[in-house]
Amino acid sequence: MNAPEPRPAAAQKPLGRILVERGILSEDQLRIALKEQQRTNQPLGKALKTLGFVTEATLRDALSENLGARGVDLAHIIIDPAAIKAVPRDFAKRHLMFPLEFNQRERRFTVAIADPNNLVALDQLRAQLFSTTREPVEIAVLLAGESDIARAIDQYFGYELSIDGILNEIETGEIDQQSLATTTEEYSQPVVRLVDSLLADAVQKGASDIHFEPEQNFLRIRYRIDGVLRQIRALHKQYWPAMAVRIKVMSGMNIAETRAPQDGRISLSLTGRMVDFRVAAQPTSHGENIVLRILDRMRGLVPMQDLGLQDAQLGLLRLMIARPEGIILVTGPTGSGKTTTLYSILNHINSEGINIMTLEDPVEYPMNMVRQTSVNEAAKLDFATGIRSLMRQDPDVILVGEIRDADTAEMAFRAAMTGHQVYSTLHTNSAIGAIPRLLDIGILPDIMAGNIVGIVAQRLVRKLCPHCKEETTAGDVECRIMGLPADAAPVIYRSVGCDHCEMRGYRGRIAIMEILKLDFDLDELVARRATTRELTQLALAKGFIPLAEDAVRRVLDGTTTIEEVARVVDFTGRVMSPA
Repeated sequence: MNAPEPRPAAAQKPLGRILVERGILSEDQLRIALKEQQRTNQPLGKALKTLGFVTEATLRDALSENLGARGVDLAHIIIDPAAIKAVPRDFAKRHLMFPLEFNQRERRFTVAIADPNNLVALDQLRAQLFSTTREPVEIAVLLAGESDIARAIDQYFGYELSIDGILNEIETGEIDQQSLATTTEEYSQPVVRLVDSLLADAVQKGASDIHFEPEQNFLRIRYRIDGVLRQIRALHKQYWPAMAVRIKVMSGMNIAETRAPQDGRISLSLTGRMVDFRVAAQPTSHGENIVLRILDRMRGLVPMQDLGLQDAQLGLLRLMIARPEGIILVTGPTGSGKTTTLYSILNHINSEGINIMTLEDPVEYPMNMVRQTSVNEAAKLDFATGIRSLMRQDPDVILVGEIRDADTAEMAFRAAMTGHQVYSTLHTNSAIGAIPRLLDIGILPDIMAGNIVGIVAQRLVRKLCPHCKEETTAGDVECRIMGLPADAAPVIYRSVGCDHCEMRGYRGRIAIMEILKLDFDLDELVARRATTRELTQLALAKGFIPLAEDAVRRVLDGTTTIEEVARVVDFTGRVMSPA
């Protein structure tokens, strides 16, 4: 994400005036600071800090408003080793700047600087990068305090930050022994840097989960990228105890407890944006297994129009959302993007005029103006009791993280029947499959009829890498899977693999969906416990587009492959018999 351009000098307010208007400084304190500034001939910000009137963080926030540059807290950041290597320590110290990220694919370099209007420093940085890469590089500027930058330079420069380099340090022990003897800085410990580098590497590679899996003699590290687990490293078992302690300390877990499951959370900043890690430790026969779910707030909130829906599907979803009461369900297996879809819908309807309350397990992405609550078994706050509590908070819209049992389902439907708009998820294979699932939970059919607005079923499929995908003509098997005659074989694409996609052939994921909007006719079938076959036939007659149909559309438009959609969608009902 690009940082905003610094404002022209004419548009800037005096720093002291901003602090007074915010109520941070009194007029008397400002007069004292201005007198001190004249006496010592130093910047006002420095004088204010010296006098103890403001903190570094307060000053940074005020300056970011004044200069039009986004601020960054260097105390909680994930460092890109490539950025550190690109800028010499002396250069960073001389110009009071700290390198944060070097996105070589987009040719963008993100740097934290004390004075975003120091054009000389930025020009010299541009020249420094050009001399290294021989290509022009775009520079994104973030604002940080002088002392924060100086501390970060001392803390990060001079230490190996690449995973291979840190492992070499741990194995040889050379730098580790020196750092123990010369400094008490926690960051000098190689294990600390190893964990931080793995977290940074996973975020930059677009992973959704990091798995630390101890075996009898080694530690396996896997990332889940685009829904598929990929082994990244295998380390000696001796590294794991120290790494596990470091992760537990970062996530607020009890480091002495190794025999019981634990949960925690880590919040770090990557190039000025917050990234949360949900941490879960599970005791196994070979030691504690730790999995981190990466919750990147920038990626978690997707605009509804970017979900990849056809115009007709998007219009149908908007129509469902427009209904003021009733329940809308999103179904699919774990990891199929249900939460992202629900957050997109909430973000779309979020406004000052309505009160949105959520009950989640746990809260994944914070949203402005939305009241979010995590279920808490220890406090006896489960989904069913949580919905009762939310109903007393005057909500217009309620999001229930998941309908798991009869109590939760009953309370969700009771909220929908009393004039609230309710959103929730359910684990079923299809949109129509949600009806028998709710019957199985114990919801009466006449309660369902008229109260379910619509059901969305979805899966996530990997997208073909645009740089290396290859055209091919669909064969007999592909035509049969897509339900097309062999004499009308279309052009489709296959995965190949290149440097852009790390030889995988796929990069990124997209949702395929089926959207079932219930009307009076379907409600009547639901009320009399019609079979799934009857429901499906009527829905298809009314223009319902099944999941397999949407998947075929994605294959034909070159977004993905037959092999990929067949991995997540059942095509058995569409396969045409050979002539």
